[in-house]
Amino acid sequence: MDRTLFAVPSAIPMVALLGPADAHLRVIEEAFPTLTITVRGNEITFAGDTEQGLRLEALLNELLVVIRSGQNLTIDLAERAISMLKQEPQEHPAEVLSLNILSNRGRSIRPKTANQKHYVDAIDECTITFGIGPAGTGKTYLAMAKAVAALQAKEVNRIILTRPAVEAGEHLGFLPGTLSEKIDPYLRPLFDALHDMIDQDSIPRLMQTGVIEVAPLAYMRGRTLNDAFIILDEAQNTTPEQMKMFLTRLGFGSKMVVTGDVTQIDLPNGAKSGLKVIREILGDLEDISFIELTPTDVIRNSLVGEIVEAYGKFDDARLAKIQEQQTPRQLRPGG
Repeated sequence: MDRTLFAVPSAIPMVALLGPADAHLRVIEEAFPTLTITVRGNEITFAGDTEQGLRLEALLNELLVVIRSGQNLTIDLAERAISMLKQEPQEHPAEVLSLNILSNRGRSIRPKTANQKHYVDAIDECTITFGIGPAGTGKTYLAMAKAVAALQAKEVNRIILTRPAVEAGEHLGFLPGTLSEKIDPYLRPLFDALHDMIDQDSIPRLMQTGVIEVAPLAYMRGRTLNDAFIILDEAQNTTPEQMKMFLTRLGFGSKMVVTGDVTQIDLPNGAKSGLKVIREILGDLEDISFIELTPTDVIRNSLVGEIVEAYGKFDDARLAKIQEQQTPRQLRPGG
């Protein structure tokens, strides 16, 4: 039985690594059931399977880097770090969890999963990025953080946020009130994210001067968008024609991020979603990236990921049943 002694640097309090009442340690023990783990002072000893011992040592080193980056380690972060080390190919949790996208009012916005980091890296590297995945995976929030960071770094002159107002028929004419009152229910999630990233007092001024624009997709038609960071949210509710219209608004010095969930299409009368077919059309073009996020990337309550996964299994089973019913039965011999 192999035995390893891991010394935690004295500059790092053991409670930061092991958690209040050893909460993080219990998560680690559950993830490595073949190891016997003991703690004395600032030393962690573990004995058992050699491969698992090496994996635990790698985990502890990664968690120390995360702590040194200024983050407060939580049960959720510990569980995500363990999950990343189990992936093939193996990811480095510290590279993912220590990446600071944006800081505001003492709060930092960072990716929480390997896929989220791939998404953020793709936004950096490509002119157009598609982030496709279920609710709660951070598609829009991370794109918004990258947009604000680009504006602050003067990489772009303005941010343009848009959504298809499908429920209002895109025309918005039958709703009472001013244009702002008509579109508010559909664009409110974008405003909420903005308030997390920019001082509230600054937002009205930035919108009045056109530095930040939030508008329905219909208002993008006929424009050329230069030196801008443009986000199209809820893109599953665009038709192929609307998607083409949006993408061809791209001007010089601009970057686009398109987000959506192909399992939540609200288009009327069974209309085809522009997001569902776009990969077939643009998948081979350079400088365009497609990132798939999954229920394991959900960063809301962990139950949300389980709900999304359960719905996916239900839909798959229902589709399989429909296909089985539609398959012609073979005639028996002599029938």
